[in-house]
Amino acid sequence: MDYDTIIIGAGMSGLAAGIRLALAGQSVCIVEQHSVIGGLNSYYKRHGRRCDVGLHALTNCASPSDRRAPLNRLLRQLRIGRNEWALRPQRSSRIAFPGVELRFNNDFLLLCEQVRQHFGEEAAHLQRLAQSLPAYDQYADPSLQTSARQFVAGFIRDPLLAEMLLCPLLFYGGPTEHDMTVGQFAVLFRSIFLEGLARPAEGVRVILQSLSHQFRRLGGELRIRARVAELLTRHGAIQRVRFADGREAAARRVISSAGFYETMRLCGPSYGTVGADAKRMSFVEAVVRLSRPTEQFGRNDSIVFFNRSEQFAYQRPKGLIDSRSGMACFPDHFEFDSPADERVVRLSCLADYGHWARLNRDEYTHAKKTTFEQLAAAAAEVVGDVRPLAEDVDLFTPLTIERFTGHDGGSIYGGTSKRYDGTTPISNLFVCGNDQGLVGVVGALMSGITVANRHVLSESGARTITV
Repeated sequence: MDYDTIIIGAGMSGLAAGIRLALAGQSVCIVEQHSVIGGLNSYYKRHGRRCDVGLHALTNCASPSDRRAPLNRLLRQLRIGRNEWALRPQRSSRIAFPGVELRFNNDFLLLCEQVRQHFGEEAAHLQRLAQSLPAYDQYADPSLQTSARQFVAGFIRDPLLAEMLLCPLLFYGGPTEHDMTVGQFAVLFRSIFLEGLARPAEGVRVILQSLSHQFRRLGGELRIRARVAELLTRHGAIQRVRFADGREAAARRVISSAGFYETMRLCGPSYGTVGADAKRMSFVEAVVRLSRPTEQFGRNDSIVFFNRSEQFAYQRPKGLIDSRSGMACFPDHFEFDSPADERVVRLSCLADYGHWARLNRDEYTHAKKTTFEQLAAAAAEVVGDVRPLAEDVDLFTPLTIERFTGHDGGSIYGGTSKRYDGTTPISNLFVCGNDQGLVGVVGALMSGITVANRHVLSESGARTITV
């Protein structure tokens, strides 16, 4: 069958692009190689219980009355009501460094007051930094592809405070070691500190169902277990898409959320000679189900970003993991109308793909057990020791991420070089998602919308949206 557009990957960005195109009356097919949609933000069942992966919290949780906020703008573009997602704001979250902690919630004034309490006059500098941030739609500006650390240093004089502010932003969207661009910093600072965090009452499945139902309602076709084996090109344009089962389909254009390098390899040797960069950032995450409610852990905070060393080091570990810093998320610790009782704690830290890939099967199984012990012991210093109450533990590694997303090196935030305009060397092939430069659920949704608007709908004069 022929389509106007084929979209590779039924993650957040692919689904958003599909909805935008289907709204415009296009024939669209989204193909997903796995049996469950969602990509990096999905869910699975274990012992009869549904567990989220990827999503800790939705960023950009601005007030529903703020029509210019990215979350509200993208929902209008998708024709989805915000109430469908039943978002519940965080209670509070915490940045824990040796000797000092900062709490924040969806009111920026709390963070300012915490900074005033621990760092004095730096609170005024923090407010000036917030007022000087580039707008969302400037993130790809070439002038903003400079060091975020240098930008922060222009406002914040205390090195410890600068590291504490960068910690959540790097863990929630840093594609490179040590630093990020000013454009990325501005997006993440706004989305986390100025607009805040929330969680769907029923987990990420609610968002995915809302998106997939909207896409199908509009006439879109969603194929699961449909792995793309090759993109057949001629004269610099894609002619057909060949699937692993040998079937083929034609499309006027293709949008891929599989990653830039990963997508180009599908186009044959002449396009796939450039390998993935070797410095991609990956993680391990332990999903721990407890025998009792989680209130005794984490001081009732929703997410705790921690660093236990003298220097905060956001870099690829020299071993399997680096447990000196990481995140602890408590899905029950959000403002639900009725008490949530998932009894789940999610512990995450940086991991190195290469070290995990060199293990044989027995070594890999053993490493997962020892890694959980190491990660849980590290987190115990800031949230309490969950191990005595652990009924079940499931640990995801960079190899797990690569297996279920297809992203080279188990990368969470894509390659270190971004394709901000979504274009590729092939005229009718575009990329969306992390390698287009936007991260997180809202960033991924906005990426799909932006690529669909800019490169497809603009041809017919449809109204577009910018980030």
